[in-house]
Amino acid sequence: MPESLLIHPTAIVHPQAELHPTVKVAAYAIIGAKVTIGAHTTVGSHAVIDGYTAIGEYNQIFPGAAIGLDPQDLKYQGANSQVIIGDRNRIREYVTINKATNEGEATVIGNDNLLMAYSHVAHNCIIENEVIIANSVAMAGHVTIESQAVISGILGIHQFVHIGRMAMVGGMSRINRDVPPYLLVEGNPAKVRSLNLVGLKRKGFSPEEIKQLKKAFRILYRENLPLNKAIAQLDLIAESQHIQHLKHFLQASSRDGRRGLIAGNK
Repeated sequence: MPESLLIHPTAIVHPQAELHPTVKVAAYAIIGAKVTIGAHTTVGSHAVIDGYTAIGEYNQIFPGAAIGLDPQDLKYQGANSQVIIGDRNRIREYVTINKATNEGEATVIGNDNLLMAYSHVAHNCIIENEVIIANSVAMAGHVTIESQAVISGILGIHQFVHIGRMAMVGGMSRINRDVPPYLLVEGNPAKVRSLNLVGLKRKGFSPEEIKQLKKAFRILYRENLPLNKAIAQLDLIAESQHIQHLKHFLQASSRDGRRGLIAGNK
């Protein structure tokens, strides 16, 4: 790559790496041969970015972050798997983001996410958009976090767990099953406590939309119905996109290969 005044002279950038001319690289950062980085992204001091890693525009990568390194998976056999990161993400100090395990697979982070210091994104994880992950969150492999979820600090997420859109997970919880969208979960063992009312209001949900989700919560966690019957009752509430998304999440969680749902607090 061409010399740039925006790259500190102590940084090590492989000549085959593809960096937009506006990328800033601070002192002692290391960027490998297969890395591509888009416009106006900044890479902090001592950060390491390697492997087949594609990073979009306007990202902020803070000091000490390690992105695209081999997964902590004993099944890994040296595959040229990927890390794909979108735009406008803030990846704070000492965050680790591992590439996927097998050829043709990727660990994927979307747009506008905040990953706070010391959080770990393991192989094959998917983080959608506008997600907040607080300090020292440890995600095992194949975890999916849907858009606008908030994950509080110092907790672990079991492999293959899915966390739904706009869910709120309380700090120091143990998350070993799926967390439905729009709900508040916390504890060890974690349980569904309530609707994430504060989060829904902050995101501009209307009183009618919140009323519909309150009905859905009561059906799922207060009426003692079997899950299949509770899901069927959701169709009687409304045809809203939020109820439909919740329904589809619950159906998928009950299929083979998924972890199943976190229990309610009764």
